[in-house]
Amino acid sequence: MIFTFGKPKTETLTLKKAELMENLKGLGRGADASEDDKLRINKLATELEKINPTKNVLGPELSAKWKLLYTTSDGILGTSRPPFFRPFGDIFQTIDAENLKARNQETLPFFNAVEAELTPVNKKKVNVQFKTFYILGLIPITAPESAKGELTITYLDDDLRISRGNKGNLFILSRSGKK
Repeated sequence: MIFTFGKPKTETLTLKKAELMENLKGLGRGADASEDDKLRINKLATELEKINPTKNVLGPELSAKWKLLYTTSDGILGTSRPPFFRPFGDIFQTIDAENLKARNQETLPFFNAVEAELTPVNKKKVNVQFKTFYILGLIPITAPESAKGELTITYLDDDLRISRGNKGNLFILSRSGKK
């Protein structure tokens, strides 16, 4: 058994995850987070990233439907929009690691979505090329070539994923089901 700071690694993981989950409560996926909240969540995420139990984060364990618990991305949270235009239902990301595809899906109120292709850069990072946006979940719009980014998966286990985007955003998601 691997030990971390005098405790078994599994016990440390369990405690760190529980602390992170407790601190996410009441933050509205990050929309209601103060600067102090953001610093605290980033610190807790960084602590988990240091003891990531999964070496091949781009492997089959990544394939799942993931529910967004927290992000610092204003674009996803819609914080610059009036409250009635912000997503208030669950937000999901479905990843198919084998076929290198992803789909981000808002639920209430607009059901907007985007599909993307993934290109591995290294054992933790993928380039993301957005391909098609869906307005109201129905109206397809081809994404411009400039609609792209990078995503680094920094922590992955059976029920939690932490990722960081190329614009410095933090994403914390829980497994919601198989892809």
